Amino acid sequence: MSDVNELPRWRLDWPTSTGVRPSKALLKATPEDFRVAEQLWPACEGFEVKDAGTGEHLCVRLEKTGDNTEYVARELAAMAGCKAFEVGFCGLKDRHAITVQWFSLYCPGQEAGDAALLATIAERWPVLASRRHARKLRRGEHLNNRFDLVLRQVSGDRAALDQALTLLAERGAPNYFGPQRFGIDGGNLAQAVNVDPSRLNRKKGGRRGGGGSGSKNVLYFSAARSWLFNEVLAQRVTAGNWFACLPGEPAEDGAPTGPLWGDGGTSAGEDLASFERAVVAGHPEFEKLFLSTRMKPERRALVTRPEQLHWQWLDECTLRLQFFLPPGQYATTVLGDIFELQDMSLSRDNKQES
Repeated sequence: MSDVNELPRWRLDWPTSTGVRPSKALLKATPEDFRVAEQLWPACEGFEVKDAGTGEHLCVRLEKTGDNTEYVARELAAMAGCKAFEVGFCGLKDRHAITVQWFSLYCPGQEAGDAALLATIAERWPVLASRRHARKLRRGEHLNNRFDLVLRQVSGDRAALDQALTLLAERGAPNYFGPQRFGIDGGNLAQAVNVDPSRLNRKKGGRRGGGGSGSKNVLYFSAARSWLFNEVLAQRVTAGNWFACLPGEPAEDGAPTGPLWGDGGTSAGEDLASFERAVVAGHPEFEKLFLSTRMKPERRALVTRPEQLHWQWLDECTLRLQFFLPPGQYATTVLGDIFELQDMSLSRDNKQES
């Protein structure tokens, strides 16, 4: 029997930019408290300007509540009469929220039926815009995400919190991957240890869009890669140099970045490469995953800076925040640099499963 006091093998909470979180708050008390809208084609996302576009893919901008992205994509495929992998989207959006995002449906030569299909979709979800496009939407293609969030039962010194938000707007926060990427209690990381790197690009049946163990392996591999990035960033945060370029920073980046590990490890040079390799070498169970892959090393920004950050106190303990983030960056990571957050959607999930 394992020791109930045994510490987790992998940490899932990393240092903040100032070393402290000056406030506590409730997140996602209701879906209305967490609103995110994906911005992709501004010319056709308003109520007056229309952009019909051309191409084999019908793109629809939907508002949804209580449904995750992949579920909606499967339902849209059934409505459009296409295969699930022929539905594209730019990012995964939380179901415990009110979210607006684009989907592309492969409907070549069926323009005459677009109005009827859109009417069918509108019976399930509000259709805010539509247009034709030449190709399937891919992950991260959108311009940004606009967040409109309400935090409740906010505690802590208000002046200190306002000061922390001002600093956040000016300097940003460490761009950690969010804990949801690593599974419950780091379950995806535990699975990653057993991944066979040679099977990472294989899917059941050898067909694009297949499921099975191949796609799961990619998920676990991605979790390990993201966790190593967080570990490198944590060391930079502790050293106080996470918002500055160091010698060896790849010239094309122009801003401080960290490694998304691949074949050959890191694309950094000089002392920065030595530092990053030393951090990863401390986790040999993950380092070995990358020895047999052909995945090219990539870089990710160390800093996430919310654009046009505004905040408003609705009452003494309720705070509204509005800001934009680029694709691949997380509102919960931004807020987690200041707030000790209690995600109320997690407790709702636990009640539904019990």
